[in-house]
Amino acid sequence: MNATARERLASFSVDLDEIPCYAAIHGLPLPSGRARHAIYDEALPRYLDFFDEAGIRATFFVVGADLERPENLARIRDAHARGHEIASHSHTHRYDLTRRDRAFVHEEIESSARILADATGARPAGFRAPGYTVDEVVFEALEASGYAYDSSVFPCPAYYVAKAAAMLAIRLRGRESRSILDHPRVLTAPADPYRVGARYHRRGDGMLELPVAVTRGLRLPFIGTFVVLGSERAARSLARGMVGRPHVCFETHGIDLACAERDDLAWLRPHQPDLRVSLETKRARLLAVVEELRSHGYRFVRLDEAAARF
Repeated sequence: MNATARERLASFSVDLDEIPCYAAIHGLPLPSGRARHAIYDEALPRYLDFFDEAGIRATFFVVGADLERPENLARIRDAHARGHEIASHSHTHRYDLTRRDRAFVHEEIESSARILADATGARPAGFRAPGYTVDEVVFEALEASGYAYDSSVFPCPAYYVAKAAAMLAIRLRGRESRSILDHPRVLTAPADPYRVGARYHRRGDGMLELPVAVTRGLRLPFIGTFVVLGSERAARSLARGMVGRPHVCFETHGIDLACAERDDLAWLRPHQPDLRVSLETKRARLLAVVEELRSHGYRFVRLDEAAARF
């Protein structure tokens, strides 16, 4: 790694999964009206204001097909013009990407790269898989399309168990989730930046992986969902659990700054716990994370900037 031993870097990223993705996770009918575009129309502007106030340039992971909507395209171009990184979250956000054939995977990843290049004038450097789920074919496709890094690996036992339990609960209620469970080998992957080997969860000399953050020791999840659901004290405690890692990849979703009442999402609140927390409270907890990491000497950079240092 090229980063100096004393350099502490943190990256704030946002997965812009639009509301139909959550309907798919919970096995619910697709929404209509303004709720269908709540992430781009409501949450994304809130994130841009938050980053301006916090003095952060972040990374947005964008689903390529979402930019077919002119309003979404305009917002992403605005984010890019403000200095934020625009990275790929695949073309159509297929949760079962790793279960599709090689040709589909390559086209899904390359199509997204082309669309984002048209939107920003530069091909994306980074990729995050839907549901954090990758395999060797995904890495093969990323290298073929010229990506510089991946940020999908999430080696977190607590998240893995929680996701499995949630999928089972949805099934027991007679609904079908489109989400899939990753292979448990992901739990053995390194938690700090590494180059992937012949198997993506092992070190090698392949593509650079910037894993989604887990704390030192117990590998607790350090992502937006768990931060906004806890107290501010818990958010700061999780942030302190990251201290010592050379890079903190703090991953959030657009829905982490969505509001059930203001964004016509009350129908989703019974299924999505983070929508039961007020917007002001969620914002305060995200800010607490930024403040805590900065107090320990972490400097916020975009993920492509972090990748250049490892």
